[in-house]
Amino acid sequence: MMGLFITFEGVEGSGKTTQMQLLRQHLEARGCTVVLTREPGGTPIAETIRDVLLDPAHGAMAPAAELLLYEAARAQHVAELIRPALEQGKIVLCDRFADSTTAYQGTARGLDYEALDRLHRIATNGVWPHLTFVLDMAPEEGLDRARERGRFDRMEQESLEFHERVRQGFLRIAKMEPDRVTIVNAARSIEDVARHIQLRLDEYLQARSTGAAP
Repeated sequence: MMGLFITFEGVEGSGKTTQMQLLRQHLEARGCTVVLTREPGGTPIAETIRDVLLDPAHGAMAPAAELLLYEAARAQHVAELIRPALEQGKIVLCDRFADSTTAYQGTARGLDYEALDRLHRIATNGVWPHLTFVLDMAPEEGLDRARERGRFDRMEQESLEFHERVRQGFLRIAKMEPDRVTIVNAARSIEDVARHIQLRLDEYLQARSTGAAP
């Protein structure tokens, strides 16, 4: 049986990691086998690329180089971890995926959307999220949360205006794909956010069991 691929997106500091952990607990309590992973990263090669991408010392990185590195990490991630897990019937929860590239490198950096789509198709090789949760909040609030973790990485060091464009990029994606993408108000309590996510997932699983979900 083919598994289930769920991604978590949003601005920096929006609580993706916390919500992924809570959803894993929810699913494992129901007897599901769950794999947690992240982008960029998830495999040794992709984690090495992550180190290059997020190192603040690499501030001179060209947008096109940044894009290609993200896609290279994704191609390895999909081939080595995500696709095999799905083929084994597991549920994969991923912190960021191709929607982040569209929002960050497309909307915020201004790279061509059609070029991004072509690279997504190459890197993902047909693997695409069944469900995506965009944890939405004001970028300044998310950056304040991220600041509490300590040193900012290269992407977190971008301007507030950049992060506002990222947010608009995610909202654009949600508007274009409402069946796949659910916007969740991440400014609410952790418990409320988790409940919203679990209810949406339960709706999807119910529809899937009856053949109504893709």
